[in-house]
Amino acid sequence: MSTRKGGRGRLVADRRYAKPSASKRTTSAGGSKTRSRKAPAKGRNTRRKPARRGLSGLILGLFGFIGRLVWLVVSRTALVVALVLAVMVGYTYTTLPPVGEVLDGRAQGSVTMLDREGRTFAWRGDQFGGAVRADQVSRHLKNAVIATEDRRFYWHFGVSPRGVASAIRINLREGRGPLQGHGGSTISQQTAKLLCLGQRYDPNEWESESAYIADCRETSIARKAKEALYAMAMEAKYSKDDILSIYLNRAYLGAGAYGAEAASQRYFSKPASALEPQEAAMLAGLLTAPSTLSPTNDLERSQNRAAVVLNLMEDQGYLTAQEADRARANPATLSPEAEENRGGYFADWIMDTLPPFVNVDSRQDVDIRTTLDQRIQNAAEAAMRQVFENKVRPGSEAQAAIVVMSADGAVRAMVGGRKTGVSGVFNRASQAVRQTGSAFKPFVYATALELGRSPYDTVVDEPFCMNVPGSGEWCPKNYSRNYAGPMTLIDALKHSRNIPAIKVSEEAGRDLVAKVATDFGIQSDVVDSPSVALGVSEATLLEMTGAYAGILNGGSSVQPYGIESLTIKGDDEPLVGRRGGMGERVIREEAARQLVFMLEKVVSEGTGRAAQLPDREAAGKTGTSNEQRDAWFVGFTADYVAGVWMGYDDNTPLTGVTGGGLPADIWRETMTRVHDGIEPKPLPMSQPEPPQRVAEPQPAPRQQPQPQRQPQPQQSNDPVGDFVGRVLRDIFGN
Repeated sequence: MSTRKGGRGRLVADRRYAKPSASKRTTSAGGSKTRSRKAPAKGRNTRRKPARRGLSGLILGLFGFIGRLVWLVVSRTALVVALVLAVMVGYTYTTLPPVGEVLDGRAQGSVTMLDREGRTFAWRGDQFGGAVRADQVSRHLKNAVIATEDRRFYWHFGVSPRGVASAIRINLREGRGPLQGHGGSTISQQTAKLLCLGQRYDPNEWESESAYIADCRETSIARKAKEALYAMAMEAKYSKDDILSIYLNRAYLGAGAYGAEAASQRYFSKPASALEPQEAAMLAGLLTAPSTLSPTNDLERSQNRAAVVLNLMEDQGYLTAQEADRARANPATLSPEAEENRGGYFADWIMDTLPPFVNVDSRQDVDIRTTLDQRIQNAAEAAMRQVFENKVRPGSEAQAAIVVMSADGAVRAMVGGRKTGVSGVFNRASQAVRQTGSAFKPFVYATALELGRSPYDTVVDEPFCMNVPGSGEWCPKNYSRNYAGPMTLIDALKHSRNIPAIKVSEEAGRDLVAKVATDFGIQSDVVDSPSVALGVSEATLLEMTGAYAGILNGGSSVQPYGIESLTIKGDDEPLVGRRGGMGERVIREEAARQLVFMLEKVVSEGTGRAAQLPDREAAGKTGTSNEQRDAWFVGFTADYVAGVWMGYDDNTPLTGVTGGGLPADIWRETMTRVHDGIEPKPLPMSQPEPPQRVAEPQPAPRQQPQPQRQPQPQQSNDPVGDFVGRVLRDIFGN
């Protein structure tokens, strides 16, 4: 091996690294190559970072350390949170029931009411039309719900961070708290809320059901976090259509309807599978405020909301421009059944009379066949409106109620106040207990007739006083403040004289009068006082109308009823039959027929003349309570019995109103409409034979003289004969 001046020869093969460029080498003047710097030791980095010195280097180093530390903590914490979240989602996953068990989320069952013809007219309780799957409803409904509630439903994992951020931004911009107003919840999260995070109501754990519902609807951050967790678990276990199916079946859509099928039947009388775009948009629009936007509550407002939903459906491609324009031009309207038949006071009364063993809280769904006649109901409501619009001064707050029933007690119509077509309000027909006034007097005369008195028997109408134990002397007066002397029972009733009624009651016995009234159906306690004959006892209009029905049917008691049959949905045999009807006999049939005759005279000749019908016989009785706080007219034809009450809810006296005035007008207007197209029939009455010789009137009681009526010498129609007689008596003696 030789050496060479200026450097050593290569001892190895080709070098592993490329030669340094010419720029990195220098050449000596003699042409020999020299290195500019000492070659680095093997294994050392050939590039050195310039050392940072001073304060800036110290600060940058400190920030670098902190950054590395934060990253380490955050990454490790995120990993732990992810593991904990996965465990919690996994546990929740195991608690989720099968889809079929959570489709019906009602707290109570439904009640569907049918009229006497079998037509549905009202719904009560929580309506559920049956479970439907997302692929069974109209595609328009499915699309409308997604477009309105969660446009990214098929792409998120149960929670939409973009949606939450957008909702918080909108809330803050509108001056609300971050969680107040728009929630940003996905359909999955809303479904988790509807399921109450899988927690069922247990009366032993909750103070009340309302407290349970309030907890389910809580909107705190902690609650939102739980809903998000539950939503992710559902996304893991159920398909997207499963979650949408639960949502469509459990969502409340107003008017007592839970779920798409119930709402579709309630508002449009069609299945959810047959909904048109405008109908589907209306249902989807109810999800934000079901009670306020319900079309049965405010149709125009509901239609306006549906138009907004149609715009969303068009913007997201679910409807073409032509389809959207056509839907907006033809907004959804209620079906005739939903528009016309809301049940109102009658349906509320039916719910109050359900037998105790039929409990809607048990979630049983029942069908009730009722006695309601919708033609008669409409007639009563129209009569109420006609009289108040034309005969009652504007601004008056006076109220009225109407009941119409058949002679066996089957209630055909009920109006519980001036405002018709409402429900869930105070029902003056069945709940208001008021003084009956002179409308009670037929029970006094019924007792007398039952004891053998004749309608042609006489009683003296005169000033009258009597001692009442514990109260002292009592001197009642007639409403007219005058007296008519001897009169028949017929005249005493038709002119509603107080003194004769008191005398007849005292003669028959107050205890018997009370028994007859109670047996006829007056449920309130009948006072044991001489004033019982004047109607100081109280009763509801329903009770009074039922009691008069007992007079019409021949003297048998009546229990007013509205239920013909009650059937659990799916069963063939009724669970409950007729709830009421005719009962035991109270007075003899002949006595009842004579009383009908007397009551007919009240309408044809007496205080009830304003109630006369143009084409048929009618009978009835007026009533005005103490200080004119209540005004009544209760009466009947051969076909129907009707009662009318009028007064103020706060017992303010009526001004210029008696039973023979506005109540008789309402009664006449009602019965004229009710009997339209019905062949007239005679009343079931008996006119007794008048006495051949009128008995001498009994002298007034000695302790009760008539100071204003002095005995007058009997006047003769033959003055010549009287003169001759006196001359002969003077001549021949007496």
